[in-house]
Amino acid sequence: SLGFVFLVGFGGVTYFFAFPRFQAGEFGGIFALGNAGDVLPKPDDPPLHNQDGKFWLSNVNGMIIALYDVCVHLGCLYQWQPVTGRFECPCHGSKYKKDGTYIEGPAPRSLDRMVISFMNGSQVVAATDAKGDPLQIPSSPVTVSINTGKIITGQSHG
Repeated sequence: SLGFVFLVGFGGVTYFFAFPRFQAGEFGGIFALGNAGDVLPKPDDPPLHNQDGKFWLSNVNGMIIALYDVCVHLGCLYQWQPVTGRFECPCHGSKYKKDGTYIEGPAPRSLDRMVISFMNGSQVVAATDAKGDPLQIPSSPVTVSINTGKIITGQSHG
């Protein structure tokens, strides 16, 4: 009967940790960035890094994408290189396009992505699809939030 109590107790602990409660603006939670027109990079702008949220916001031909800022090779932090116009990892040289697509290097896939939501008040106007494809910016005034708790695995290359 002691074993039974242990399992029930252990199950309760597991259950508690299976549903972490992240604060807004804390990695793993929702980052409400504000009005889209004020906070998103324009098509010709370099990607914007959000250090707390661990993501880059990249504008590719008027479409927006949120990229997890950790290289998919061995977890180093890659950087945007304005001279070459691409993301490059300083650790082992993996390179990625502005939308996170793999170019070259030891990385097994394109960069991982996060879910962007465009909101009108509490209503979701548009959100990132299951593949994490770049999202059209609505023409109407909307606010932007990034869900850092939902990471979409980048496309494998081969």
